[in-house]
Amino acid sequence: MAHPIYLDNQAATRVDPRVLDAMLPWLTELYGNAASRSHSYGLTAAAAVNIARGQVADLIGANPDEIVFTSGATESVNLAIKGAVEAAYQRSGGGSLHVVTAATEHRAVLDSCKRLEQAGISVTILPVDKKGRVSVKGLAAALQPDTVLASIMWANNEIGTIAPVAEIAALCNEQGVLFHSDATQAVGVLPVDVNEVPVDLLSFSAHKMYGPPGAGALYVRHRTPPIQIAAQIDGGGHERGLRSGSLNVPGIVGFGKAAEICIAERAADAWRIGEMRNALVAGLREALPGITENGDLTRRVPHNASITFPGMQADRVMRAMPGLAVSSGAACSSAQPGPSHVLRAIGLAAADASATIRFSPGRFTTDEDIAAAIRIIADTIRTQSHVEQQDAHEGTRSYSHS
Repeated sequence: MAHPIYLDNQAATRVDPRVLDAMLPWLTELYGNAASRSHSYGLTAAAAVNIARGQVADLIGANPDEIVFTSGATESVNLAIKGAVEAAYQRSGGGSLHVVTAATEHRAVLDSCKRLEQAGISVTILPVDKKGRVSVKGLAAALQPDTVLASIMWANNEIGTIAPVAEIAALCNEQGVLFHSDATQAVGVLPVDVNEVPVDLLSFSAHKMYGPPGAGALYVRHRTPPIQIAAQIDGGGHERGLRSGSLNVPGIVGFGKAAEICIAERAADAWRIGEMRNALVAGLREALPGITENGDLTRRVPHNASITFPGMQADRVMRAMPGLAVSSGAACSSAQPGPSHVLRAIGLAAADASATIRFSPGRFTTDEDIAAAIRIIADTIRTQSHVEQQDAHEGTRSYSHS
């Protein structure tokens, strides 16, 4: 059976063959623990981690010692939010603290904030407009004397909208509030530079940028006074005491290689992927004039198309096209019933949110894939529409005869 056409690159990307080649020796030959400094295996592994730390730092314009390796963006988010608030709580001697975030954040952010609320921390969740944009003025109005952290994602994982992160960073710096951004959907396709956008904390992951799953990073800005983060995993004091646990050397090496490739090829990749995304949307609009597109159509990542097919059930449509791998929302929320919280936050009715599918081309998508996808989607929607009409007719007839 042929593999489906893969258009779910915002959930996970294929590992680039060059990344895999870089990783393999660290799985089969150079398998030392990077914390074992008494023999060459460990020292060689530690040196490889240092090289990768530099590669990942270069991707965002950081210094290598500002990078903390984690198991992925979710862990990085948890460490940033919970760690910063816990450290602030300890400094305050148990005083009141406040955190601000937005309604369209990834579940890692929202659930971390929910956990803080359960511990007595005050949390403000900002609304967004119909394009998924958070208001900088609204954020400014929400800040309080005890606000310790604001967390606003760089680019949304469901609708692709890019946040005004430079303005948010400037506001937070001016007010003495730490600014954390989940940049998982941005670093692989946008020029993210922590020198141009002075974020304090930045989370991202390898498996969204053609690296391996199980490897992530948290950027912690060096500044005076230093940013204090309380470790959330205790153990051997790895990663300067911020994240204990034996380092995933093969994954980190792969992360570094993926970052190196991204630096060299990101601009060309983003342009080509954006062209394919545009072709997909144009083709679907021509074939299915009633569709609508969600998110900011100008300030958006190039690899996202969130499309609503009015009157359809997205889950039913996706099951009817096994030749296409797409999703109805964030992979992290796929086990949770009900419409996407992001789509509801931008004002979509429950029926329209349930009729929405996310399409995400990537580095290994071809023009032929896009052309085939348009045919598959259009044919499936037409067929499903006919089925829905038949079901409605049968239901009406059964009711009239009852």
